[in-house]
Amino acid sequence: MIHDMMPGTEEQLQKEMTSAYVGIDPTADSLHIGHLVSVMMLKHLQRAGHRPIALVGGATGMIGDPSMKSAERNLLDEATLRHNQESIKKQLAKFLDFDSDAPNAAKLVNNYDWMKEYTFLNFIRDIGKHLTVNYMMAKDSVKKRLSSESSVGMSFTEFSYQLLQGYDFLFLYEHEGCRLQMGGSDQWGNITTGTELIRRKLGGEAFALTCPLITKADGGKFGKTESGNVWLDRRYTSPYKFYQFWLNVSDADAAKYIKIFTDLGKEEIASLEEEQAAAPHLRPLQKRLAKEITVMVHSLEDYEAAVEASNILFGNSTHESLLKLDEDTLLAVFDGVPQFEISRDELSAGVKAIDLFTEKAAVFASKGEMRKLVQSSGISVNKEKLADGEAVIDCSSLLDDKYLLVQRGKKNYYLLIAK
Repeated sequence: MIHDMMPGTEEQLQKEMTSAYVGIDPTADSLHIGHLVSVMMLKHLQRAGHRPIALVGGATGMIGDPSMKSAERNLLDEATLRHNQESIKKQLAKFLDFDSDAPNAAKLVNNYDWMKEYTFLNFIRDIGKHLTVNYMMAKDSVKKRLSSESSVGMSFTEFSYQLLQGYDFLFLYEHEGCRLQMGGSDQWGNITTGTELIRRKLGGEAFALTCPLITKADGGKFGKTESGNVWLDRRYTSPYKFYQFWLNVSDADAAKYIKIFTDLGKEEIASLEEEQAAAPHLRPLQKRLAKEITVMVHSLEDYEAAVEASNILFGNSTHESLLKLDEDTLLAVFDGVPQFEISRDELSAGVKAIDLFTEKAAVFASKGEMRKLVQSSGISVNKEKLADGEAVIDCSSLLDDKYLLVQRGKKNYYLLIAK
């Protein structure tokens, strides 16, 4: 998990309980899995007896970091910021202990609290004079933006970002005894600006540690799907979709991610890798990775429900397990299967199955074809075998009062939606 660290970092961590912080952008009221690497760094830090500080960048989040984006961000108002901060803290509490009276209990801070009253004149007098423009221009994030093809260039606001982040480190050094800042490898320039500021202004010693940026083996962007980010909040990414994301990563990615996103020990991971090599089709690495991280972010119950939902599509599940699915999960499981709209009014009066699945919804090309499949027990409705094509189906059969699931053979599903 370590990409780079300043000389002396390891000795500092071995010497005494050390406070270390990671900055988190509060532009949404949920973290996504791109944040998880630095959160796992804080989790490991606390397990090793050190004190984690999560800094919500209320002030810096209003500006935008040139190392991350090619465009500037929108300003957030304070009420939105506070809401996002509270939501993020709830998510972080699944990884970090904020509430115990242990000396290394985690702390959440927001840089807006110390920046909002700081005047521009005071800032450039107290902070700006300690770092030269030459020093700031030499940072990779600045050089990249200035040499990019884009004619947009880089605003003064963004150029000053590293000063603001450096001041955060200085403030936490003075007020929280924080000696270490951690983050992704793209943050190295911003973090070392902080250590330099602490050295020049206070004569103090501070440290930097970065983790590699997580990539996919095929070069694609980690954590992005066709529908966007994979979020930790179930309102944006359901536990089922979250579980499926990890279950479907490639073998090479699973071997890498299980070392980063779980607490499993070396020996256990090595034995899972052996199992994977012996029987890759069983996907033991992906299954364990998906379990560990879904339980950690959501709960054991959510994980079990996600497994059961997955079995509906791929295994021999029952009518009862189908009834347990909420509407969002049902639609996620059967995303991509053919869908037909049927009339709720007609269904209220009752429709024979053979008419419903040929005339009202073209699941079968003809009644003859459907009769043959009924005789060979090849049709299920809501995971129950259809024994008679003349059987009447009405609204009482609907799942979530809206859906009928028709299965033809083992693998062909159709979703009928009553409207």
